[in-house]
Amino acid sequence: MKKARNIKIPEVTIQRLSAYLRCLSRMYEEGKKVVSSSTLAKNCGVKPAQVRKDLAYFGKFGIRGVGYYIEDLYTDIKKILGIDRVWNMALFGVGNLGTALLFYKDFLKQNYRVIAAFDVDPEKLKAGTIGGIPLFHPDRLMEVIRKERIDIAIISTPVSQAQDVVDRIVQANIRGILNFAPIRLNVPDNYIVKNVFFTNILDNLVYLLCLS
Repeated sequence: MKKARNIKIPEVTIQRLSAYLRCLSRMYEEGKKVVSSSTLAKNCGVKPAQVRKDLAYFGKFGIRGVGYYIEDLYTDIKKILGIDRVWNMALFGVGNLGTALLFYKDFLKQNYRVIAAFDVDPEKLKAGTIGGIPLFHPDRLMEVIRKERIDIAIISTPVSQAQDVVDRIVQANIRGILNFAPIRLNVPDNYIVKNVFFTNILDNLVYLLCLS
């Protein structure tokens, strides 16, 4: 298996690898040992040729006439995606959405750990923790990040606070940002922001419903 660092991998391929991983996890939990590209494709809603093409970017997998050993392929895809190690995350904004994210158990399945949460609400800060996660005022951001070695920041603040929070995150040199605030964030070129705008997805869903 190779990392394919020098090959331009389509982002949609990486998204499908994540889907393959979820399917393989379910199959493994069901006690299955081997899966064909046809079965994996059917479970993930793609064509068998697409599965083979996506995996071919990273080397040769499976055995002709047998298929893929589920545990081995699961392990290999985790290495490709970089989630064979623990990624420490910090959450900014502990409102309704932020609180829900803190309790999102699927993070743990893929080696994502929420190490700290930040909020400005004095009442919340009095408790010191939320869901067992230490809660801090953003003024302590640099101190906490240096101590806990945070890799990824999750933004779930109100729009009015999002850019200010991200500016602090940039100063703290956290280069991976998952943004749930419905606003485009300005960051330096070497920082990576992934936006999750629920209303954009709903707009697309409603449009498709209107066509059908």
